Amino acid sequence: MTKKKLSHNQYFPGTTIVAENNRRISDPSVKLKRVREVSTEDVIRLLGHRQPGEAIPSIHPPLEEANEPPCPIRELVEPTPGAKAGDRLNYVQISDAYHFSPGSPYPRARKYTSRYRGVDLGVLTSRTVIEMRERELEQLVKDELESETFDPARTTLKGITTHGVAIRLDENGLLFDALKRTRYDNKTGDVLYDKDQLGEMLSRPIDIGKPSPESDLKKRALQYHRDNVRYSEEIEMHQSIERMWELTQLMGVDPSRVKDY
Repeated sequence: MTKKKLSHNQYFPGTTIVAENNRRISDPSVKLKRVREVSTEDVIRLLGHRQPGEAIPSIHPPLEEANEPPCPIRELVEPTPGAKAGDRLNYVQISDAYHFSPGSPYPRARKYTSRYRGVDLGVLTSRTVIEMRERELEQLVKDELESETFDPARTTLKGITTHGVAIRLDENGLLFDALKRTRYDNKTGDVLYDKDQLGEMLSRPIDIGKPSPESDLKKRALQYHRDNVRYSEEIEMHQSIERMWELTQLMGVDPSRVKDY
């Protein structure tokens, strides 16, 4: 059997709109839609790690001043601007609803690792933890807040106290939040943050725009759902998972049996 060499990355199997959405966000060559604008100052306030205008604290001297010994890895890998400057590491936690959020923990992990450098991720049931050098983190969060994969109602920045969030929506369609960081403005129809991701009160509310209609969210969905695209419809997904598990077992028993698989 002649093996065909792949000429492109394969990000996600399947033929449904959910599969296509997962491929789009994972592929760094695809430019995602920018659907709102959030200022850098408001991003810094929402993160709660420093004040706008305050210098980013460092955890080591700039690399060009560090006099590090020769290292072949440093010669191969270009450091990020934050690493060059010695920025401290910091984090954001993004929580997504099960009800047609345009984001989801595992797709987010694929998105961030394929589109950004210096990312350390934690993937949990309803949330994604992202750690980076602080200036790169602020840029990622700004990109995310403005992106099609963030909905003001179904996605929330929750640095702490995230439990119980994913399957409960309030009467306005907002994620349940024990710390009540966000609220729906009945006059404007926008979602406002009254607190930062750590649950601390902001000096003023931050408006991040209107929630998307559910009909639009279903078109942007990254998760399979009984009321949208069912997992059972994604035949290629089943075949891919079955093949991976079969190969795992065969490689453990007799690797020679998979040379022509």
